[in-house]
Amino acid sequence: MTRLLYVEDDPLLRTVTTMALEDAGYEVVLAEDGREALRLLEEHGGFDFVVSDISMPGGVSGLDVAQAARQSRPGCRMVLMSGYATSQLPALPDDALFMTKPFRVPDLLAMLADGAQPSAAA
Repeated sequence: MTRLLYVEDDPLLRTVTTMALEDAGYEVVLAEDGREALRLLEEHGGFDFVVSDISMPGGVSGLDVAQAARQSRPGCRMVLMSGYATSQLPALPDDALFMTKPFRVPDLLAMLADGAQPSAAA
């Protein structure tokens, strides 16, 4: 089973998306913010995917979470999300997938399925 760390500060979006991910067969571990995500990475590590909002309260961004995930598991795949225009965001890791919010759950599931395939450079 594919293990996924899902980091989202919006409770409704977190609940709905988690249910869809679990229905699709993912083992989902939830974090409400970046600080909790860092703690979970340290405690549980070994995630196949990290799906994270980029901008979150508390001083730890989705980019910080992505960097920490890479350190704990170099092959971890990333989906970073934001409701901001990409021109307003800092540079994203080259191999991270990006999803604009709001998003449709089937689009996220398709992105995860496509991202599960290792890239030619990996």
